[in-house]
Amino acid sequence: MKIGLYFGSFNPIHIGHLVIASHVANYTNVQQVWFVVSPQNPLKSSTSLLNEHQRLFLVQKAIEKDNRFKTCDVEFKLPKPSYSIDTLTYLTEKYPGHEFLIIIGSDSFQNIKQWKNYKELLANYKLIVYERPGFEISQNHLEADLTILKNAPLLNISATLIRENIRLGKNINYLVPDIVKEEIEKGGYYK
Repeated sequence: MKIGLYFGSFNPIHIGHLVIASHVANYTNVQQVWFVVSPQNPLKSSTSLLNEHQRLFLVQKAIEKDNRFKTCDVEFKLPKPSYSIDTLTYLTEKYPGHEFLIIIGSDSFQNIKQWKNYKELLANYKLIVYERPGFEISQNHLEADLTILKNAPLLNISATLIRENIRLGKNINYLVPDIVKEEIEKGGYYK
């Protein structure tokens, strides 16, 4: 099975994440998208991170009715910080019958040289890159195996904006799925 791995902090998961995952599931040869919740991204500060189990729970609630999607907590069991190459190596060994592809934005792709063992990653795994404004991919200078999604529907929503809205007591309707909003309010997250 072809599995698209969508790595992220998902702090919290929002509609923008789900739109991208749905587009990948609809318009590529990926048969399932796994949301890989990262306990600690080495390229991001962890000061505003909700506990990883709470973030995983929010992802589970957001996708529970869509059988194209699955949550993945594999990085909870691996050394921190989480490096994509280590996760991919582990998953490839654990699930030899699956082919794993990486789903990333063109902004992240432009920074891929900062990733641990990026040459090994590019040599062994295919990437599905959704273009973000201002980060167009005009030339594949890294000779990576890329599928570029030029017309992926992008929403200008950020988890930072959502956390700030919560902190300020503003409404987050339509930014996150209703069930995620309910769980955030019930748990008192991001206050």
